[in-house]
Amino acid sequence: MPVGIITGASKGLGRALAEALAARGWDLVLDARGAEALAGAAAAAGRYGTRVSALPGDVTDAGHRAALVAAARALGGLDLLVGNASALGAEPLVRLAELPLDGLRRALEVNVTAALGLVQEALPLLRASAAGTVIAVSSDAAAEAYETWGGYGASKAALDQLAAVLAAEEPGLRVWAVDPGDMATDLYAAAVPGDTEERPAPDTVVPAFLRLLDERPASGRYAAPTLVAGR
Repeated sequence: MPVGIITGASKGLGRALAEALAARGWDLVLDARGAEALAGAAAAAGRYGTRVSALPGDVTDAGHRAALVAAARALGGLDLLVGNASALGAEPLVRLAELPLDGLRRALEVNVTAALGLVQEALPLLRASAAGTVIAVSSDAAAEAYETWGGYGASKAALDQLAAVLAAEEPGLRVWAVDPGDMATDLYAAAVPGDTEERPAPDTVVPAFLRLLDERPASGRYAAPTLVAGR
């Protein structure tokens, strides 16, 4: 069975993707900081009969990253690494003039530094896979200038660049930065708590990720709404 690691898998997009992959026969290693929510996500994915390892922890901790990769190795290797864990930098979001620098450092540490650290830890297993794949979950805030999204957007723009360079340096892998588009998630609610506009559920975005895995297009940046629409 193929093996995947998904960070930020306790809820939202990470949990929805975990369930979809488990339904397809994937063995999974799931990460999140909240142990209780992560256990629930692992139970939901595990009902499909595949092996699911849930490791609560913080991706900024090098020991935790090593444990995630060790868990994948114990399942037989690693074919897919999904970097979905994210930090906003401020909750709710604020304009750059008020953005706490410690918050920006946290966003960069989670969204960029830890993401690269996990890739570095996982590269030997990914290179050994016949279909080694890295998915960096990006954001439209990485490419568009939205007020109050500056710190988060800057971190995701840096993540996009890391993914692009990784693809150039590791031509044997598929490396996709995926912008999932607007979703109704706890992360968005924390970012803009007063926004009551209806947004798509995370599971409506999952088909975009499955399409990438099925069709395996060239490494690059992809927008999930376009993929879901069949374009």
